[in-house]
Amino acid sequence: MRVGHVLRGTSVVAATPIGVLAALLASGAVSALAGVAGIVVIVTGSAIIAAVQARDLAVLHDQIRYAGVMNEPTGPHAGALRLPSTAALKRDIDRLVRILTARATLAERLRQAEEAIVERLPDPLIVVRSDRTVERTNAAARAAFGDEIPAVLRHPGLRTAIDRALSQHVTQTADLSLPVPVAREVNATVLAMADPDDEPASRVIAVLSDRTREHAVERMRADFIANASHELRTPLASLIGFIDTLRGPAADDPPAQARFLKIMAEQAARMNRLIDDLLSLSRVELVEHQQPAARIDLADLVRVAIAGFEPRVQSRGNTLVVSVADLPPIVGDADQLSQVLQNLLENALKYGREGGAICLTASVAANPRWPAAPGVVIAVNDDGQGIAREHLPRLTERFYRIDQGRSRAVGGTGLGLAIVKHIVNRHRGQFLIESTLGVGSTFTIWLPVNSQSRESASA
Repeated sequence: MRVGHVLRGTSVVAATPIGVLAALLASGAVSALAGVAGIVVIVTGSAIIAAVQARDLAVLHDQIRYAGVMNEPTGPHAGALRLPSTAALKRDIDRLVRILTARATLAERLRQAEEAIVERLPDPLIVVRSDRTVERTNAAARAAFGDEIPAVLRHPGLRTAIDRALSQHVTQTADLSLPVPVAREVNATVLAMADPDDEPASRVIAVLSDRTREHAVERMRADFIANASHELRTPLASLIGFIDTLRGPAADDPPAQARFLKIMAEQAARMNRLIDDLLSLSRVELVEHQQPAARIDLADLVRVAIAGFEPRVQSRGNTLVVSVADLPPIVGDADQLSQVLQNLLENALKYGREGGAICLTASVAANPRWPAAPGVVIAVNDDGQGIAREHLPRLTERFYRIDQGRSRAVGGTGLGLAIVKHIVNRHRGQFLIESTLGVGSTFTIWLPVNSQSRESASA
């Protein structure tokens, strides 16, 4: 309670009665002694009233500040108010604080519910301010794009939709082909977050619905029909020819029948391998845009693959040299990475020198040729005849073969390296092929140790 408040209150309360008493003294209606005594009584009473009022106002002031901080109407040290007017005012303030507190609590619950809903939306959601900066993202957006969100927002189609939504206050849609962090097809819906009367809008919401799977299914169906019809034509023609021969000229020729049946079995096995590889490639392409989430021990995966492959290496007279370092866990798909190892080892066995050596190494990435992010490197080396430089860029294409006859003779379908490339892409890794004619070839993959960390940018 401040002295200045009491003095001002006393002067306000005592001013009128003192003025009246002074007028009476001046007219002689009241004696001097009575007048002075009256002034003393008036000042004293006014001071008491002003002090009580100042104290009540100080209590009210403290309670209002407490309510503003704690959202409670009455503080722990609230004193009783003595003036009826201030007590009534306090009751009104307490009632108002309770109403506002209830509204604030409801608003906070609604905000938390909204945050939870937005965070758990299955589609990526990005809130963009009018200056094109990101205000917030949800978990799906961080998982899908991570640190690449600014690059996604710079896509010409999405940028145009955001500009139109901000200026026209009309929902915009756009179909985008995003190359990062992996190629995908996205349908973007951009909504302005402002009343129609506001010019311009303050922010927009961009909802990015992934349509990669739907497009992949369409492409897979078309590619499968085209590839199967093309690649199966030759073995089917052979089978039909041999069947006609067995029904006709070779019907009573057991040696010819045995020879033709062996060739037919080889052609049927080739078609079976081809269909298996086509289906495997289609399955990989279908989920290529969805990064794996499981943590796996890559060193154990390599050891299991080696153990299953050693009998085939020994039967061909080759030597398998393995060097596996102490590798950190990675985020990946164990089945797909096992398929990568199997394809690379089979490729080295088929095209390496008979009786030669196949080397497999797995280590922590340290070469500056790889990304700066932590990673592991797996390399499979053979000592075959090597591959000419002009063929290297096309080795991961479907059905690309350097030597058609040799590839079919060793049971190749022309899809093994294409499958490896797409699996490595799904794991956000890199695939490198190096070869020297007459020396051999090396197939190397780099995989990030913690690939999710690059795709979990905070909101």
